[in-house]
Amino acid sequence: MTDSAAGPASRWARLWGAYRMRLKRRRLLWRGLRSRHQLGASSGQGAIPPDGVLAFVVLRNEAARLPYFLQHYRDLGVAHFLIVDNGSDDGSADLLAAQPDVTLWQTSASYRGSRFGLDWLNWLLWRHGHGRWCLTVDADELLVYDQMEKGKLPALAGQLERVGRVGFGTLMLDMFPKGPLGAQAYVPGDDPSRILNWFDAGPYRAVRQWPLNNLWVQGGARERMFFADKPSQSPTLNKIPLVRWNRRYVYVNSTHSLLPPALNDLYDGPGAETPSGVLLHSKFLPEIVAKSLQEKARGQHFHTPEQFDGYYDQIADAPDLWRAGAQRYTGPAIAGVGMPDGHIFHPAQVICAAIVGPVIDKKEVVDPERAIIL
Repeated sequence: MTDSAAGPASRWARLWGAYRMRLKRRRLLWRGLRSRHQLGASSGQGAIPPDGVLAFVVLRNEAARLPYFLQHYRDLGVAHFLIVDNGSDDGSADLLAAQPDVTLWQTSASYRGSRFGLDWLNWLLWRHGHGRWCLTVDADELLVYDQMEKGKLPALAGQLERVGRVGFGTLMLDMFPKGPLGAQAYVPGDDPSRILNWFDAGPYRAVRQWPLNNLWVQGGARERMFFADKPSQSPTLNKIPLVRWNRRYVYVNSTHSLLPPALNDLYDGPGAETPSGVLLHSKFLPEIVAKSLQEKARGQHFHTPEQFDGYYDQIADAPDLWRAGAQRYTGPAIAGVGMPDGHIFHPAQVICAAIVGPVIDKKEVVDPERAIIL
């Protein structure tokens, strides 16, 4: 289990850190409220229901993923999707507009300028999520957890409430094929894990950062392949996507961290005792080779996009991410927390725990928003 962030020894320094985080939360809430003007009017086939789990998504050009993505979360018990389409030109918006359980907003505003879509999400969560269980995910993320066939999201949310928890953390797990990227065949509507059926079970490391109290988990396949010489720039892999939302809350850096800081204790990282699941990350579908060149040209995904040109170039070269130590994905039974017979959660058996336990350090990060988002 992860210890709480140590923070400074001085009481005044701790108070100053807490004050800074309150100011940051208010600033980010204000940014979200102000960003509503970029979204305009919503459209959809049906009204947002008064009950049930809501899913919040920002996306661009995800027509290939959307059929399975929507079905996966419908099967998990999502009652309604609130989706921002950021200038898609592949038919994503038309596909979404035809769905009976989607409310759609469209914008051509800058994804990077909106803090990578977070301003839009924080506004929609503030407006529609208060008092509701809200799932905030990307279109290439599929939530799985042990025995999810028996315990859908409403049941999971109910169990979390019974044990006094307001959220559910996850490890984002990079899934990859065996063979060069782009060489596989994918048909929209298929389960991405049919071809992306391998992952790195370790090593992973974690740092608890002050004053945000956020966890920072790194490691896995993308670090091994693309950031071996600069691991500090590798992807952040911890997320807290499922939260019983309150208007006081705000996401800071994707769903990696939230304010108030105490919310970040909801996830202790790989191998810890807190209830957790896994987000299967389907980034490496065959379209990734062409998309990498497009996203490199757009420059919308990093605080300093030019520093990651080499990352895009390496993906465009269609490398083989598979290695002899890779582990085959066989289903959600190895991917999180179980809910046996409706009882309280038993300790999570997170997939990487059997190979490597978490390495927990503590350090101060002056501006946690600068953490890399991939």
